[in-house]
Amino acid sequence: MRMSAIRCASILAAATLVVAGCGSAESENADTGTSAGGYPMTIENCGRTVTVAAPPERVVSLNQASTEILLSLGLADRMVGTATWTDPVRANLAAANETVPRLADNKPSLETVLNAEPDFVTASFGSSIGDGAAAGRDQYEKLGVPTYLSPTDNGCAGEVSSASNADGARTTPFTLDSVYQEIRELAAIFGVTDRGDEFIAELQERYRAASESVQAKDASLAFWFADTNTPYLAGCCGSSGVITKSVGATNVFADTTDEWPQVSWETVADRNPTALVLADLSRRSIDGDALESKIAFLESNPVTARMQAVRDKRYITVNGADMNPTIRTIDGVEKVAAALQQWNLATPAS
Repeated sequence: MRMSAIRCASILAAATLVVAGCGSAESENADTGTSAGGYPMTIENCGRTVTVAAPPERVVSLNQASTEILLSLGLADRMVGTATWTDPVRANLAAANETVPRLADNKPSLETVLNAEPDFVTASFGSSIGDGAAAGRDQYEKLGVPTYLSPTDNGCAGEVSSASNADGARTTPFTLDSVYQEIRELAAIFGVTDRGDEFIAELQERYRAASESVQAKDASLAFWFADTNTPYLAGCCGSSGVITKSVGATNVFADTTDEWPQVSWETVADRNPTALVLADLSRRSIDGDALESKIAFLESNPVTARMQAVRDKRYITVNGADMNPTIRTIDGVEKVAAALQQWNLATPAS
């Protein structure tokens, strides 16, 4: 691993981490302890107490969702690396993103991250940090590099079950409050609280405008992420739950708490959703990643071709990031609301 002795020493002096209780994903304010000048600052984060001595100047973001929050807060000049991309960056952030090195399209090695000499590391998913979750954060802690894990992560509150897929079950449904909490806490850590407040207000207004525009109580939806053989369809309680609730529709797989259960096409056809929300993924690792391959499969497979949504070509295209618990969830709300209005499947919300 390449990290200068000077950098290591400065990081070790700047920050420490100790194990502590988990912060609430619903809190309205960052739980911070600060000196008279604002730093050192302490935040309870997913089972740890994260302390920073000063606003970070060399942050590495290990997931696209975290990256887009940092870019939205105007912090590109403090970012020394990003990784784990699922989609093109949001269009309004493209110019700023061009100024930040991309360390890896997928999960980078610990050595790759340390080569960027970070003084702070953020992630949306525990599996992206080092060797994953607690073990990964321990690795950075030993090097004196503070880490921040998004409170949207399914394991933040220790509630991931041994369910049939890696995303596990959400016993507590995801809400946008945890996204707002992440923005508020990162803004506090970086000393840009006003920017955080403004960004949260913007997102809240976008959500209000989209959700108040439709009431689709007679529409049912299925959210297909990937895989044509045994497809991943969204369960009740992740980003799809927020999207579905916002437009007044129902998710045909709301009876499972698994975030991304794998189901049979016969089951999907039996539940016969009014419309299909399809993720157009940038990756091309398996059949059903690209939108075109999803539609080709749906219209050629004898089981799926008989579904009403397929016969009517009621396909709502979203990015993969729109289906994850991120700021992009609001993009998903806007896209689904617009499609339901276009098909006259919704009335204005009262």
